[in-house]
Amino acid sequence: MWRRSSHLRHHLHRILSPSPSPSPPSLLPFFHLLSTSTATAPPSDLARSIAADLAKLSSTSSTSSPSSPSLDLHAHFNLHYSDVNFNQALFRDILSLSPSITTARLADDLFRDLVRHRSFHPSDASLALLINHLSRRHDFKPALDLLSDFQQTAGPLAFSSLFLGLSRAGRPTQAIKFFSSLPPQHRTKENLSSLISALAENGLASHAEQVMMQFVKEIFPDESMCMVVIRGYCAKGKLNEALQLLSESRSAGFELGAPAYNAILDCVCRLARKKDPLSLHSEAKKVLISMESIGIPRDAETFRVLITHLCKIRKTEDAMKLFRQTSEWGCSPDSETYLVLIKSLYQAGRVSEGDQMIEFMRAAGFGDKLDRKAYYGFIKVLCGIERIEHAMKVFRMMKGYGHAPGIKTYTRLIEKLATHNMGDRANALYKEAVARGVAVTPGVYKVDKRYLPKKAKVVKKKRPTLPEKMIMKSKRLYKLKRSFVRKSRSRMGRRTRA
Repeated sequence: MWRRSSHLRHHLHRILSPSPSPSPPSLLPFFHLLSTSTATAPPSDLARSIAADLAKLSSTSSTSSPSSPSLDLHAHFNLHYSDVNFNQALFRDILSLSPSITTARLADDLFRDLVRHRSFHPSDASLALLINHLSRRHDFKPALDLLSDFQQTAGPLAFSSLFLGLSRAGRPTQAIKFFSSLPPQHRTKENLSSLISALAENGLASHAEQVMMQFVKEIFPDESMCMVVIRGYCAKGKLNEALQLLSESRSAGFELGAPAYNAILDCVCRLARKKDPLSLHSEAKKVLISMESIGIPRDAETFRVLITHLCKIRKTEDAMKLFRQTSEWGCSPDSETYLVLIKSLYQAGRVSEGDQMIEFMRAAGFGDKLDRKAYYGFIKVLCGIERIEHAMKVFRMMKGYGHAPGIKTYTRLIEKLATHNMGDRANALYKEAVARGVAVTPGVYKVDKRYLPKKAKVVKKKRPTLPEKMIMKSKRLYKLKRSFVRKSRSRMGRRTRA
């Protein structure tokens, strides 16, 4: 196993230049940016037709010779799609409809055929689409061949897609080896950043630091790289490694501010929750004191981390106190803080305060974050604590703000209404879902015993015991004796008068 070199601080001090460095590149996954920017309408009928043809060719080529699939593909597309103008959007739709590995290989052959015979101009984005498609199926050989065959076209998007795929598949050594084998024009700081980010975000922070140290003489790391590795260590719960890298980075002159300490704080709170939840306050206070000692003020993320972990250990009142202290530090809560607090208040049964927090969230300008997913989270919590009436109130609020409920929302509410012996309301909600076009599957639900109508109690006569029988017999004898005495006296009185 690789261990951190003891010369990191020496290298950083020796190479660090006093001149201002350019702004660090973004370490977000490049393909994530690509996928969000190219999200369009559903696939067209043409894309479905081509994907279906690829599936047929893949099934026939499995029993044929290895050289025939590409020939059949070229002849088939010349015959049926000679007038089609292939572009990046159409190619993306075809890939989204090609799930199997064999079809993905044919998609690779289609890409090469289009480049050779259809004047399809490959770009960094189109290469990234195909490489990501192959990488998600762990088919890395054609992905590596693509990058080697189209080196002039490949750019940051394509390399980032490959690094992400190898990291998700748990192949850090292969990713590092591939980066080492790149020519100098592609072994850039941007590609190194994407490699470090991919490794750190997929639980391979030690390998990410290894890469950073391996190329420290060729490509000097920046604050963003160190920050990503620290977050990677914290996500895996490796607190000691994160603290050591934080200390070495600060000694080298990097100004890692509140984001780095927020990651450390989150890791400390998670470890405290696992070992001893009662120690969360004291452990978090140590991190906050160290932040204050070096002049790093708390920000909105700091409060969000603390409030989130307090809510997870059911310390809702303490979380509310921190929420009220946020403005004292010159910051305001973010949308995630509001959502966590609303769920925690509902979980604690403080439903009126939860409703009030929703209004506060809207007043703070985060009304767009109260989407269908957020409302479903509220309804799920309320159904979990058997507050079905309030869940229906939130459901009506959800529809009132224009959010169409989905299958999960309808299914959970129908199930809860049925188990609460509210069959009529459950049926009405099911009809509403069908009228809205929501494909809710009807089911048979068992009514909870707690909500069944109570039957009148039938008091059974107990069989008297022997002592009780003797008491009852003595009472009857006493009554007979008294009545006999009264009758005797009355007869004697009549005789005397006569």
